[in-house]
Amino acid sequence: MKILFAAACAISLLVPAFAAGAKSTDRNQDMSIDAGAQSGTLVGDGKTVLSQGVIIIQGTLDLRSSDAEIYMKDGEAVRAVFTGKQAKLKQQLDDGSWMDASADRIDYDIKAEVLTMTGNYHVKSARGTNTGQKMTYNTRTGEMNSGGDGSRVRTVIPPKNKTAAPAAATPAAKTTVPTAGSKK
Repeated sequence: MKILFAAACAISLLVPAFAAGAKSTDRNQDMSIDAGAQSGTLVGDGKTVLSQGVIIIQGTLDLRSSDAEIYMKDGEAVRAVFTGKQAKLKQQLDDGSWMDASADRIDYDIKAEVLTMTGNYHVKSARGTNTGQKMTYNTRTGEMNSGGDGSRVRTVIPPKNKTAAPAAATPAAKTTVPTAGSKK
């Protein structure tokens, strides 16, 4: 049971950019939204559809997708859905390292602070990688769930000290085995 708990804790560390690990100053930067086409509204209630290549940049956050849908409620964005083969997200963390993520669909429920990545998702940071078909991550609580739907989840955690040389092998003692007909 302790091993399962440790594995769950390790996996939750792989997605730091969606929580407190994301570069905190990014939120105070202008957001640039670039797309080939846009329809809808960014005020009141409704939905805005961005298409033909979407690029969103805010500080170190760089999000790219084929299409995006931004849902508004009372003039505030409440949900954003990014789709494409693949939607890609890159952001620097407060510790200076980088996080890269990609999926066929990235769905962020802004009000609930829940991120769902589906379709061949891949998250990579200095802490390791996590891949699968569906991952849900609560940015408020840090809880992550993936797999369990018949698909496999793969987590790779690098060693803490990558520069350590592998342990030197002890040379095997040389032995001589007499062969048939020898005088030994």
